[in-house]
Amino acid sequence: MKSTQQGKQAGKPDSGGLAREAHIVAHCIRKEKGHSHAKLVDRLGLMPEICDRLGLHSDTLPDPTTFYHSLDRYAMYIWRALLRVSAQQLPQSGHVALDSTFIERQQASQHYLQRCGRRVKTIKATTLTDTESLAVLDVHCCIEREHDTKAGPRVVHRNADDLRSVAADNGFQDWNREYQVAALNVQYLVHYRGSSMMATANNALIRAKGYTQRWMAETTCSSVKRTQAAALRSRFWYRQFREIVLLFALNNIKKLARTL
Repeated sequence: MKSTQQGKQAGKPDSGGLAREAHIVAHCIRKEKGHSHAKLVDRLGLMPEICDRLGLHSDTLPDPTTFYHSLDRYAMYIWRALLRVSAQQLPQSGHVALDSTFIERQQASQHYLQRCGRRVKTIKATTLTDTESLAVLDVHCCIEREHDTKAGPRVVHRNADDLRSVAADNGFQDWNREYQVAALNVQYLVHYRGSSMMATANNALIRAKGYTQRWMAETTCSSVKRTQAAALRSRFWYRQFREIVLLFALNNIKKLARTL
């Protein structure tokens, strides 16, 4: 609750602290390179041009805890806004794909795991990916293994105004959810289970409508894991959620940098 309240006032404080964008860029650099907060400060000291743009002085850099606490101070909606803005810089076709992936939480000592009661080793992330540009539009994170039929439509509902069709595998197939998505004027291209005549005919029909592009969402998730992070560094779940959103925002930014 505290982090949400502080996140609403997360800008440049009256005391002369860093602006919000400086913190966000610093976290992008840290995550892209896989640095710790202490190493981030050391690396920034070797990049005077970056420091100038961020309003930093390379000889009087902030303490590493400044960046550590800013991840708490900026609420989740700020990181989601970064993800959304980064996706909007890339072409969007309105045709998207849903996919779920599991991201490992970095292993801590057994003493720490027992003390904090942490037994969950992975976090489930459900992504909404544009099939043309591979831009990730939204991410839904969950620790308690929320079923795809609940997580998928929730992500679609948040972005329904910009969507024309959604492709998903049979893990997202549910009649009630399919009607809910159809009510949003979004075509739900979900692969049906079984081998009945009805399921076979429906699957052939949705393949003709663009279902085969769904693999692009899997490609994006695989690329993020291979090029950026094999495991999450944060130990608290809410920081890990923000870290996951930042990972996919960085993926969008990298695609944008290549196009430039």
